Amino acid sequence: MSEVGDRLLATVPFARTVGLMVDEASPQRAVVRLAADEPNHNHLGGPHAGAMFTAGETASGAIVVAAFGSVLARATPLAVHAEIDYTAFARSQVTATATMSQDPAVVLATLDGGQRPEFDVDVELESDGRTVAHMLVRWTLRPVRT
Repeated sequence: MSEVGDRLLATVPFARTVGLMVDEASPQRAVVRLAADEPNHNHLGGPHAGAMFTAGETASGAIVVAAFGSVLARATPLAVHAEIDYTAFARSQVTATATMSQDPAVVLATLDGGQRPEFDVDVELESDGRTVAHMLVRWTLRPVRT
């Protein structure tokens, strides 16, 4: 697990509860795994939609922490919108891969200019080598009030 992954899982207890593993986290890409454990299953025996959503949101959060970790003392990252399309039934482990849609430097320039930036992170969820869901998470960096 990466340093960013350790930091994220220490900060977000629910991600630990679901048993997520952060395999990769950089400003360009983050990868999170959801194990095919029975407590995460639905009534059909595959990963529960809520657990898959959590994996995708956590992957998007990992990329945000990696990209903006240097400003966390002055800005709090918050997910402000999320949508997910489930496209196929997952039967085993799910891997959520997040990519940033905007250059982090542009986001930081907006923050430094006194505005609250919003930016999207795209996530693809795969199981057994096929896409099972697409997700978009919109984030903001809320300036810390002093």
